[in-house]
Amino acid sequence: MTGITMQADAETRANSAEGARPLWPALVAGFRCRCPNCGEGKLFRSYLRSVDDCSVCGQEIHHHRADDLPPYLTIFIVGHIVVALFMGVEASYELSMWTHLAMWVPVTLVMSLALLQPLKGATIGLQWSLRLGGFGTEDDADRVG
Repeated sequence: MTGITMQADAETRANSAEGARPLWPALVAGFRCRCPNCGEGKLFRSYLRSVDDCSVCGQEIHHHRADDLPPYLTIFIVGHIVVALFMGVEASYELSMWTHLAMWVPVTLVMSLALLQPLKGATIGLQWSLRLGGFGTEDDADRVG
């Protein structure tokens, strides 16, 4: 498919309860902080505030329900990585507690801030693909709201 055809398909599919919504492209687009429908429009207007609708294809985004999943995934991923690195460094070197604090607190903060927005975008892409949280039919929007 050419880029023009894909954009035309995205504009036709925008805000429609019908049509295919492939999961992996939506997750990847969301993780890249792009619209899950067309993959081009920006998904966020500020760090964690999503746009109301896509500026490229018109897909409404405002009704998503990302809620607690992105922070949970961030804590899960960062926690596993930092604890594993901490244990590896602790087994290899003898460092003071202050040195560990000076190392791991900034690493934890930077990793958390770096992952939170992409994980929220991926969550929005997941909801869009599975027609959850207002991205499906009118009945779905009524149940959520």
